Amino acid sequence: MPTPQTVEVGAGYGLATYSWGDPDAPTVLIVHGFASSTRDTWVLTGWARMLEREGFHVLGVDQRGHGASEKPHDPAEYAVRLLTEDIEQVLDTYLVEDAFYVGYSLGARIGWEVLRDLEDRIPRAVLGGVPDGTPLARLDVDQVRRYIDDGTPVTDPATRNYIALTERVPGNDLEALLALALGMRSSRTIDPDPSNAPGQPILFATGSDDAVIEGSRTLAAAAPQGTFVEIPGRHHFNCPGSSAFRAAALEFLRG
Repeated sequence: MPTPQTVEVGAGYGLATYSWGDPDAPTVLIVHGFASSTRDTWVLTGWARMLEREGFHVLGVDQRGHGASEKPHDPAEYAVRLLTEDIEQVLDTYLVEDAFYVGYSLGARIGWEVLRDLEDRIPRAVLGGVPDGTPLARLDVDQVRRYIDDGTPVTDPATRNYIALTERVPGNDLEALLALALGMRSSRTIDPDPSNAPGQPILFATGSDDAVIEGSRTLAAAAPQGTFVEIPGRHHFNCPGSSAFRAAALEFLRG
C-alpha cells in the first residue's frame, strides 16, 4: 500500500486516499464497498496492480467511516449527497479533470449518483454488485444497536452477516457503520426509471450467486448505455476477487 494522502471533505473530515502509477495517465478511481476499504476490496484482490500495469493512474479512496478515513457517528454525515460530494472533492484535490469510475457494492451505489451528478467528468464506469432500492435495507437497526450497547446476540441472519463483515476488517467501527446505514436509508434510493439513469457507458457486473443480481440487471436495463455481465460462481462478498470480473472490467475500460 502506498502512504495514504489525506483529503479534507465536508465538515472537515479527513479521507485517506491512495495513488498508483503515472499521474498524467488516464485515471481510474476505485471505490470500495460497505465495511471494507481500498486495501480490502482493490489491493488484496489484485485490481490496483492490474490497472497500474495496464498504464492507468489509479486513485483509491477510503470512504468516510471506513479504512484509514475519519469515522463520524452522526447519521446525517452519511447522506448519499455527501458521499457523492466526497468523490468530487477527491478528484478536485488531485487535479483530475475526468476519470473512469470503478465501484463495488456501496462504492457502486455511490457511483450511480456520481455518474448522474458528475456526468461531464466520468466518461464510463464499472458498477459491481450494485443493488436497487433502499441501501442496507436488510439490516435490523434495533438489533445492531442492542449488540453495540450491551452485547445482546443478533438473531437476524442478514444482520449477523453484516456484523461479521464489519468485524473481519481491523479498525472498523460498528457505531460509524450503523450511522452510515441510517444515513443511507434517509437518502435517495436508486431509481431504475430510465429517465433518471446515468447516460454514460456502464458495465454492471454481479456474481451469479449474489442476492442482488436481479436488481443489478434491472439497473443495467434502465441505463441507456448499460451492459450486464454475470460473474459465474461468485456471491456478493467474494466477487471482487474473480479474475473473470477483472478481465471484463479491463476490456470495458479499454473502450
